[in-house]
Amino acid sequence: MRAKRSFLGIIAVLAWALLAAFTTGSAHAAAVPDTHAGDRVQVAPPAPRDAGALPDRAAAVSPTISPATNWIHRAENETFDCKAGNLCLEVWDPTVSKWKVFFLYTCNRYSLSNWLNSGYYLNKQTGSVTSYFYGAQGQVLRTFSPPQVGTQDWNPVWSVRNC
Repeated sequence: MRAKRSFLGIIAVLAWALLAAFTTGSAHAAAVPDTHAGDRVQVAPPAPRDAGALPDRAAAVSPTISPATNWIHRAENETFDCKAGNLCLEVWDPTVSKWKVFFLYTCNRYSLSNWLNSGYYLNKQTGSVTSYFYGAQGQVLRTFSPPQVGTQDWNPVWSVRNC
């Protein structure tokens, strides 16, 4: 009887492990919507000059944004689409040595974590919307309306409002 219970226990554990393997998904963000008329393909810039000043990869942390939004990684000179209606933000991800591009579409105030050194922004939103970069005390660091492309030192930026 003991052998029969052990065998059933092993079968149950294997079934549970198999179920867990097929039900867990990838940790990457959802795909960005298809290209629309007026969209422009962007090219990821070269690695930042100050990338050597970043912590080594073992101690590095990937930049994040909250609430979560779609994002992709792009290597130097690799293309990506910043779709109409988006505010696209580029920050260097030292954990993979690539640019991490965030696509802010939904109107919100987004909090930034682990955004270091220089990066880029591309405002492809539609209408007469104004976007804001905020500092640690909530002070406005930059305001801009579409179309707008620029470089940004992410160190003092703690949050972004895309509307």
